[in-house]
Amino acid sequence: MKARNSHKDVCESHKIDPNRVPNHVGVVMDGNGRWAQQRGLERTEGHAAGESAILESLEAAVDIGVKWYTVYAFSTENWKRPPSEVAFLMKFNEDVLVRRRDYIHELGIRIRFAGRRDWRVPKRLLRRIEESEELTRKNKRANFTVAFNYGGRTEIVDAVQRLIDDKVKKVDEKAIESRLYYPEMPDVDLFVRTSGEYRISNFLLWELAYSELVFTDVLWPDFSRDHLYEAVREYQARDRRYGGINAKG
Repeated sequence: MKARNSHKDVCESHKIDPNRVPNHVGVVMDGNGRWAQQRGLERTEGHAAGESAILESLEAAVDIGVKWYTVYAFSTENWKRPPSEVAFLMKFNEDVLVRRRDYIHELGIRIRFAGRRDWRVPKRLLRRIEESEELTRKNKRANFTVAFNYGGRTEIVDAVQRLIDDKVKKVDEKAIESRLYYPEMPDVDLFVRTSGEYRISNFLLWELAYSELVFTDVLWPDFSRDHLYEAVREYQARDRRYGGINAKG
């Protein structure tokens, strides 16, 4: 594996404050279908074209010191799409894991999947998910979480069901947080959505409570390292008060 520049060097070269890098970045990768349609291609071609953007943006995030990077790969609502597109996405995600997991492992990044692992997900894909998680589980450099068959409301519903199953008498935020898919996952600091849509679309609803939201018109297959760094600079230009006030009042 080639030597990589330090977080500080990468930040300085892209005019990013290394002391204020978001710990957790969440991304809704939108615009694959429109990217393909603009080029007279099938929608599935857009999903395939978006693969390189996933890897480039992940590398870019880790290079500046982001510790948690979460992408929305397939929502609980995406089952409503045409069966041919759903079938393609199932096979595509399996193929991406096979092609890319060794490289992600070499980078020292841990792969995680958040979402329901129910009967709708093909067993072969579930095996690839489990293999990828096991391969990378000891990696400490960063966490790459793929939200797959995931819905923010579903995650909260599942957490509440665990509360009931555990017969918890006192329900507070800590009790719910401890029963989310990954209780150790920190809240999202920076949320990015591509393609010019201004929605969060049921993505990490609990974890997005105090996130800074950045929207870009760039379609996902065109999303580059520089676009991610632009979003981080916008994040750093904001005043995060968490319901309080700043020194200026």
